Amino acid sequence: MTFVKTRLLIEKMAAGETAEIHLVGEEPLENVPASVQELGHIVLSLEPVDNSGDADSNIVHRLKIKKS
Repeated sequence: MTFVKTRLLIEKMAAGETAEIHLVGEEPLENVPASVQELGHIVLSLEPVDNSGDADSNIVHRLKIKKS
């Protein structure tokens, strides 16, 4: 589901625009960056978000992309 939302966001973006997506869980972390690249867009960064104060949640990663 995360990739579907990401793809809809990309479709609304102009070429050269950047976006930040938060990925929660392992499935989106593995699939979304690869799928974005397969569509021909650029992954600028992928890094964990510091959510150390919330021990019950999954680790969140911040994905920054640029539309080609």
